[in-house]
Amino acid sequence: MNIPAALGADFDEPFQAQLLNLFSQRRDVRQFKRDGLPAGTIERLIQVASLAPSVGLSEPWRFVIVRDKHRRAAIHACFTLENARALEAQSPDRVEAYARLKLEGLTEAPEHVAVFADRTTGQGHGLGRHTMPQMIEYSAVMAAHTFWLAARAEGIGVGWISILDPQRVTQILDVPPEWTFLGYLCVGYPVAQSRTPKLEQDGWERRRAAVTTIMLR
Repeated sequence: MNIPAALGADFDEPFQAQLLNLFSQRRDVRQFKRDGLPAGTIERLIQVASLAPSVGLSEPWRFVIVRDKHRRAAIHACFTLENARALEAQSPDRVEAYARLKLEGLTEAPEHVAVFADRTTGQGHGLGRHTMPQMIEYSAVMAAHTFWLAARAEGIGVGWISILDPQRVTQILDVPPEWTFLGYLCVGYPVAQSRTPKLEQDGWERRRAAVTTIMLR
């Protein structure tokens, strides 16, 4: 991964506008083309994700690339079970709307990446997390979001799936039980791009205006 050597340079207005455009076009993708990504793409995006900030420089994120078809099938079965349970838990007025939602792209996405946080890491020597140990998970989420933005900048879509049993995912992927499961990413070229979140398009929820900051005097 090549990182520009120049430091301290200001980012000009055209760059700032492009960055805002990137933020506004980051979507949670559920429909993917079958086309595979170029070799090494996922590994490179993980390298970019590792530039994210972390508490105490602990870098607790653990990305697991899942390409084994049997593990993928087991993950899909886990999703199917948990999604059925989630459907049963919906209020009567939301059941039909929930059933219409497409909440995963597991069968279409060419790449799968599971994201974990390692609370047992000795890196960082515990700095900044004695009072807030959850900073480990927050740091890993920052890396996942950096991965997401880096992918979108290249026209690659990411779908974050959380309708999974964390303990079962840990077992399926055979990772250390001490790792905290944060989410399962489907990655690939999206069928379509949109500035409007899919859940808003489907009438599930609407994005609200920016929350006003409360000033305490």
